[in-house]
Amino acid sequence: MKEVTATASTVDEAIQLALSQLGVSRDRVEISVLDHGKKGFFGIFGNKPAVVKATVIPHPVEEAEIFLKNVIEKMGIQATIEKIENEKEIQFVISGEKIALLIGKHGQTLNSLQLLTQLVANRYAKSYIHITIDAENYRTRRKEVLTQLAKKLAEKAVRTGKEVKLEPLPAYERKVIHAALANNGKVKTFSVGTEPHRHIVIAPVHERTNR
Repeated sequence: MKEVTATASTVDEAIQLALSQLGVSRDRVEISVLDHGKKGFFGIFGNKPAVVKATVIPHPVEEAEIFLKNVIEKMGIQATIEKIENEKEIQFVISGEKIALLIGKHGQTLNSLQLLTQLVANRYAKSYIHITIDAENYRTRRKEVLTQLAKKLAEKAVRTGKEVKLEPLPAYERKVIHAALANNGKVKTFSVGTEPHRHIVIAPVHERTNR
């Protein structure tokens, strides 16, 4: 956490000096006035300068990116990170060598990295920030696989007339399954269990007959 102590004739001047030293705008710092200072006789004798301490307020996305870079470096992976921001989420796209190590089996390593990075960001955020981490277009490829799986299992549920349970999936992957079958009137989907064992159930919708 960056902070400086600045001394000047007045509090305002000390604040401006601190901002200049930190190279940030006023909204990015917390100011603590250590001494308001005072003017001496005739503005000369007994002058006491004002002293302030300025502390940079951590930026959620910046802190998340720093954390992500540090973890990747400690894993011994040479990679670059592209940041994509929109109104709904922040996406970090990783590219480089040995990216398969970052993805892991069924994306487990990538999912864990995404969760930790999101926790870091929201530690400093005033409102919830949703972060997605992708590597080698894994998320898109995984979404296609999950969508096809959802349709296949929905057909099985309709054919057998029985519920079909999927393996536990992270929240964002469960959303893909729900979305893929949202307009399928022959089945309904719901999640059961608690994290990290929460999973989706695809159940056939039995048509009612009029009597």
